[in-house]
Amino acid sequence: MSTASESALVVLIPEAEALVGRFRARYDPSAALGMPAHVTILYPFKSPGDLAPDVLRKLAGLFSSCPAFTAAFTQWGHFPDVLYLAPTPDEPFRKLTELVSQGFPETPPYGGQFAEIIPHLTVAQLDDPQRLHDITREFQRVAESHLPIRADVTEVALMDNEGGYWRIRSRFPLGTHQKN
Repeated sequence: MSTASESALVVLIPEAEALVGRFRARYDPSAALGMPAHVTILYPFKSPGDLAPDVLRKLAGLFSSCPAFTAAFTQWGHFPDVLYLAPTPDEPFRKLTELVSQGFPETPPYGGQFAEIIPHLTVAQLDDPQRLHDITREFQRVAESHLPIRADVTEVALMDNEGGYWRIRSRFPLGTHQKN
């Protein structure tokens, strides 16, 4: 996530902070700017100045049509420069991303950089593969006593970093909880 004035749609996962908080504080630049532990639904979204009432109403309608759900974080994974926790199931997160992408086609996930969107909760992000490997080993030792993490996903938060620090601008409740 950049430092320019922008917004993001995320599912906050406060249940993960006890495990990932200290890693994110040291190794995830967005954490230093106030972004809590989360799974991204759509980033970047719109600039804060473009978040007009009609956009917020449309988001509220889209998200209310999706049922709330429970996710578990039981394992970690890697991208080339990222250590993350993977949610299970990941399909509800993918559906939320698809829904917003269809409703706002001018704002593709991650600016259209990736062909496949993989829902994840970033633990660490850095360009040094050896350092990331070392962090992963440390994280694995710590994670053994914290996993699984379960989270009831009942809303999507619209965050913006206008003013240089991420803050919650709006919250959009999901629909009735889906029974597993």
